Amino acid sequence: MGTVGKALDLLNLFTRQRALVGLSEMARLSGLNKATCHRLLTEMESRGLVEQVGAAREYRLGPAVLRLAALRETAVPTRDAAMPVLQALARATGETAHLSLREGDKLVTIAFAYSPTHATKVMMEDADILPWHATSSGQAVIAFLPEAEREALLARPLPRLTDVTETDPGQLRARLDAVRLRGFAETTGTFETDAQSVALPLFLNGDEAVGALGVAFPANRSTPDLLSCIRRELAGAAAEIIDLWGGQSPPGVALLWQRLT
Repeated sequence: MGTVGKALDLLNLFTRQRALVGLSEMARLSGLNKATCHRLLTEMESRGLVEQVGAAREYRLGPAVLRLAALRETAVPTRDAAMPVLQALARATGETAHLSLREGDKLVTIAFAYSPTHATKVMMEDADILPWHATSSGQAVIAFLPEAEREALLARPLPRLTDVTETDPGQLRARLDAVRLRGFAETTGTFETDAQSVALPLFLNGDEAVGALGVAFPANRSTPDLLSCIRRELAGAAAEIIDLWGGQSPPGVALLWQRLT
């Protein structure tokens, strides 16, 4: 792995729960030695990508990240364009709506919206990394990737997150075949024990998914009527977001979604 790749991997170690990371912990998490970590972090600090704070001189993301994010959203209005649709989806289904995008080999939550209908709901976090194999969003995206990329992701470690998480690549391939046939993915208890979710892939141009739009809800609220409503509303919302992004769904997938509505 090159220097740039190592530096970017260090940035990916920051999470909402781990906003501050010391040098020793950075080395441990990354598998790099402390000297290499210090050199990479010093370079990134000089360019505002990270900064040191507190008496312990821990690192956190720097202001340059905000500037880059703002430039990206201005040039390619992704989150802001989709947010009204996401909020409408949450209201229409009465459940938590969420949007994720593929970032290299990761699937990252970039936006979500809650419905006021229920006090109990599935909670989300910005910048959460979703497991490909254990979430409906992950399965919705990976099902619509080129075979070589799909196989590369299935070849990675697939941790068992709950008692019903599928970790066998062969079984997952069969599930992904079913996702492609029906145009959406659905999981129950595979990521969080009591949660169920439905997700559709999102496209720009071409047959390769770039992200997913999903609705998550407590499994004990699941009924045929609710599932039918969620699938219908998701199909309309996904088509609207793709249109707002200036993209186009593959004709076969668009036909599958028409059947849901």
